[in-house]
Amino acid sequence: MNSKEPPQILISAGEASGDMYAARLSTALQQRTGAKIFGMGGPRMREAGVEIIVDAKEIAVLGITEVIHKVPTVLKILRRIRNEAARRKPAISILVDSPGTNLPLGKKLHRLNLPVVYFITPQIWAWRPWRIRAMKRILTRVLVIFPFEEAIYKEAGIPVNFVGHPLVDVVRPSKSRAEFLAAHALDASRPIVALLPGSRPSEVGLNLPDMLDACEGLARDLKPQFLMAAAPGIPEQFFQRYMRPGLPIMRIAGEPYDILASADCAIVSSGTATVEAALLGTPMVVVYRVSAPSAFILRRMIRAPHLAMVNLIAGRKIVPELIQEDFKGPRVETEVRRLLNSMEDREKMKRDLADMAARLGAGGAIDRAADVVAAMLSP
Repeated sequence: MNSKEPPQILISAGEASGDMYAARLSTALQQRTGAKIFGMGGPRMREAGVEIIVDAKEIAVLGITEVIHKVPTVLKILRRIRNEAARRKPAISILVDSPGTNLPLGKKLHRLNLPVVYFITPQIWAWRPWRIRAMKRILTRVLVIFPFEEAIYKEAGIPVNFVGHPLVDVVRPSKSRAEFLAAHALDASRPIVALLPGSRPSEVGLNLPDMLDACEGLARDLKPQFLMAAAPGIPEQFFQRYMRPGLPIMRIAGEPYDILASADCAIVSSGTATVEAALLGTPMVVVYRVSAPSAFILRRMIRAPHLAMVNLIAGRKIVPELIQEDFKGPRVETEVRRLLNSMEDREKMKRDLADMAARLGAGGAIDRAADVVAAMLSP
């Protein structure tokens, strides 16, 4: 490569959160290096000027058994990215989250003798700890977002940088609570319950029915106002099949942080949204369900004492987590009702969430990650 030409960088991201992180990292790297970036991602990476050669929605799946029917598609996608990497010979490759796709891709890129950096690494401390052996073989460096991860990778002999959590810089409401309530004609004297059933249709289909069962129970006497954060890319018609007559649910697009910040309590699908709710100090009940076959397999793989991300980061149970068969409408209703009826319980959870959020760093994670990658590109 001519030294005067800007470097080429391959970035691979999967789900909506990975697309967001990768887009911000791409922008920071372009500012530092002028790099031409290509890879797999979604709309945010495309808006950031990344040349998308594979749209991440082609591999969006949920659970273990659900992925089986997509194996031929995933293999075809991996070959496509591998072949493009072989042709362009990027100066560095960056994998962002989505280990089910990105670890196999990392192996292919390693065989091409390309430096491979992993940003937002697999949760080997929670499940599939054996993955670290493959990671040691194929990765040049890892950039981790939780402080306790640094020691794990150092002990394994993998070069590591703790950069902090990228959500710390972006999770904040755009309006005050009063402004948000006024904008949507909401009653400040009635409690608000936020619903975040997931970012993919498969998640919503498994989580939303029992969430609505809980809402029906709460509506009988507490009369909350139910606000659902509308996940981008899921059409309104999809949600209509789940709606219940006589149960008003206001779906609001593009304002998830305002919804959470204004809510007295949230019912949140386990994942990134729980960290966002924690950063906003929103009391929550965490729920999740996968298919029965996936659950059977996962029970034999998970080693963590908790499943909710906020509990894992805190190192103790600070929010209720209702997973799989524990996730039933009446159980969710009981936990939400307790939080709505007890200011003391809500305030204690807010204090615990603030302590947990402090562990995620003081901000600047994307800049630190970009600085590390830019330094690796320097002669």
